[in-house]
Amino acid sequence: MSERTAGHDDTEPLTVHGLPAVQVRGTTVVHTDVARYQGLLEALHGEGFNFCADLCAVDQLTNSGRTIPGGIEAQRFEVVVTVRDLTAHRHLRVRCQVPEDDTRVPTAFQLWPGTEAMEREAYDLLGVVFTGHPDLTRILLPDDWEGHPLRKDLTPGRVPVQFRAAPSTR
Repeated sequence: MSERTAGHDDTEPLTVHGLPAVQVRGTTVVHTDVARYQGLLEALHGEGFNFCADLCAVDQLTNSGRTIPGGIEAQRFEVVVTVRDLTAHRHLRVRCQVPEDDTRVPTAFQLWPGTEAMEREAYDLLGVVFTGHPDLTRILLPDDWEGHPLRKDLTPGRVPVQFRAAPSTR
């Protein structure tokens, strides 16, 4: 992995492929923006990170004061990807900052086909659009659903709950 670790020189920040990184509970967390996201994923895949364990999106609307290391600008949305190298027993997390006014992010599907459903879920619930995805359609909500229910700017009670009760056996 192309990185400097804090153990080599405590005065230099940890980086992975030139991007700022931190250690959180034994996991290297790399921070990026949308412009460098695809290149970072391709580099990690090329280094042997052959399994995507998780991909999700987070709405940070109520956490706007947080700081991101290395000059990466904090945005409303984050795409969080956890990748593993199953041969060398390594893992790493990527946190990509996604602006509210343009939620397009390149798909990871060509590198890790298992991300197909995970990206659809992030699109369905939060509205992150994965460009190049083979089937970016709703996966959990009805096709005619308007909006994205996990966005934090939706007020509770504004979304009607649909119950489909099982017929009574009595």
